Amino acid sequence: MGPRLFRREDSLLFHKDNLNRAKTFYDRHGGLTIVLARFLPVIRTFAPILAGVGRMRYPLFFFYNIIGGILWVLGLTSLGFVLGNTVEDVDRYIIPVILGIIAVSIIPPAVHFLRKKENRRELGKFIRRFVEN
Repeated sequence: MGPRLFRREDSLLFHKDNLNRAKTFYDRHGGLTIVLARFLPVIRTFAPILAGVGRMRYPLFFFYNIIGGILWVLGLTSLGFVLGNTVEDVDRYIIPVILGIIAVSIIPPAVHFLRKKENRRELGKFIRRFVEN
């Protein structure tokens, strides 16, 4: 998709001024971002899109994506093996761990979103309309 996302008018999620910020960010931290994004559920969804928006070179993206995938598979498989062999009745903790991961994944984007006064105002309007209906 890349910069084509920014041909439309500014919206709540996409702003044209973010195009240059994405490019600068991916020039500096693109590889690490792609690798680490594998381990962060919400970020994992948007990192590849922003890599395209930031015009990250595809061979570089592909390389770091493969590295991230290998680390993801080896890391989680090893973690599951170790936890399964060391924690008694580990299956009792699965739901709380999953809920914790979801909460930790949602908090950073929510804080980022709520830092802007205009976003808080729009969210308040949305909640009031929702409650009234």
